[in-house]
Amino acid sequence: MIPALSLILACQLAGEIISRALMLPLPGPVLGMIFLLVLMSVSHTIKEVVRPVAQFILQHLSLLFVPAGVGIVAHLDALREHGLGLAAALIGSTMLAIVVGAAVFVAVAKLTGSAADD
Repeated sequence: MIPALSLILACQLAGEIISRALMLPLPGPVLGMIFLLVLMSVSHTIKEVVRPVAQFILQHLSLLFVPAGVGIVAHLDALREHGLGLAAALIGSTMLAIVVGAAVFVAVAKLTGSAADD
């Protein structure tokens, strides 16, 4: 378990270092995940070492939401003060993303000559 966690964290650290050094718009952990994906694609051994740890982490993924819940409780006053605006922003941005996604899909379908109902 320790070697797999060390590898996962090393990939994340490498991604963070490269992302910050090159001022990339891509977050370091995402870049680290890409590194880990490449490593696992190249080496079957690495894939088998990481697999049990990754499955364990995924089984306990709900624990990662605890800090977010604590943050909400800690800033309940700000949430009360700005809650309506936050709710409007969340709902509005979600609706806008759905509409833009559908419009792009239809536009690409027209450009490629395929029907949107296919």
